[in-house]
Amino acid sequence: MSVTGRRATAPEPGAPQRTIGFGQAVALYSGAVLGAGVLVLPGQAATMAGPASLLAWLFMGLLGLPLATTFAALATRFPDAGGIATYAARAFGPTAGGLSGWFYFASAVAGQTVVPLTGGYYVAAALGAGPWFAYPIAAVILALAAAANLAGMRLSGRAQLVLAAGVALMLLAAALAALPRVSLDGFTDPAAFAPHGVAGVAEAAVVLFLAFAGWEAVAHLAGEFRDVHRDMRRATVATVAVVLVLYTGVAFAVVGTRTYGDPAVDRVAVGEVLGTGLGFSATVAAAVLATVISLGTTNTFLASTSRLAYALGRDGWMPEALTRRDARGVPVAGVLTVAGGGAAGLAISWAGGWGTEALVGIPASLVLVTYLAGMGAGVRLLQGRARAHAATALVLTAAIAPFAAKYIAVPAVVAAVAMAFRRKTGIRPVAKADEGHR
Repeated sequence: MSVTGRRATAPEPGAPQRTIGFGQAVALYSGAVLGAGVLVLPGQAATMAGPASLLAWLFMGLLGLPLATTFAALATRFPDAGGIATYAARAFGPTAGGLSGWFYFASAVAGQTVVPLTGGYYVAAALGAGPWFAYPIAAVILALAAAANLAGMRLSGRAQLVLAAGVALMLLAAALAALPRVSLDGFTDPAAFAPHGVAGVAEAAVVLFLAFAGWEAVAHLAGEFRDVHRDMRRATVATVAVVLVLYTGVAFAVVGTRTYGDPAVDRVAVGEVLGTGLGFSATVAAAVLATVISLGTTNTFLASTSRLAYALGRDGWMPEALTRRDARGVPVAGVLTVAGGGAAGLAISWAGGWGTEALVGIPASLVLVTYLAGMGAGVRLLQGRARAHAATALVLTAAIAPFAAKYIAVPAVVAAVAMAFRRKTGIRPVAKADEGHR
């Protein structure tokens, strides 16, 4: 199924290979969701809400469940490289599909600057270098992820298995290493449990939104699953369980050991817990963890966004050159375009002296709009329990949306660019999508 509703044709030479199995799917999901934010968000949320921040983690985990199951249901029913663009097109028409695709594409390209740069900062801190050193490290992370994707989904998926296992082991080690030092005093005293009241918990929940984002990424790879109907839902449920255990375990360790309360401490809270528990430098622990997480996240989003670029090029919303694939079905032009966008972002950030804190609002606002479109499509296209999950996620996401109002210009600019390109191509949208790829 295409974004514009064009009927699918027989597989052409160079069609994507179906190489993704259950284990690789869980690894890809984990890489998309367990981003570099896990290093700073436990401490930041605890500073905002105290031990009650665990309630914010629980709330966002509950939000993540209907988001995850909705995207899994849509991807299983409509396994197309367009992902969110395909679902929005089927539900609301090709223009909504094209704009949704652009929103997600722009957010993911911006993420290819933010995520590698986050890892670069931790490495620079561990080496005692200045902030400038984060940029070449980020470029190396981006280049490694691009090389893995250009080598094909088989290699990229296997690399993701290793990276995801490494992240899980290090986060689990951080949680377990903290247990002997955990104090429950903050949980038994009501005043200490929620020092900033309900408002503090709500503020922490908004910050944690991005910690549970990423469920949409694997949807763009659904057409490359060996058995999407068997593995997509299983992988989603397994990843939800893994993410909840790791996030809540790490958050509990940070709160229980009182490793928070100061911005400098919050930035390396997880590294501090891991390093203290295992007996080595917190900055080194954080740097290793940040590098592995950043590489895994960059690898996953390069894979998914390059497939989206292919779909948007196929359907007239981006240059047709993005539809070029090699003999293994790798959208080479898409991989290079997304990686090039990330590299350009690094260069601009370096020249302008902008850090991740100045950039993170861009992808966050676009992801929020994308989720609203995706959950709306789920309500329109799905039935039964899956539809109820989509409606629940739509309501919860809409409740968070007002807090992103200051970034409203970002999706507006992206929409204007998308429509300008569409008018330039002169391709008229197809009025109604067909039911191909059911």
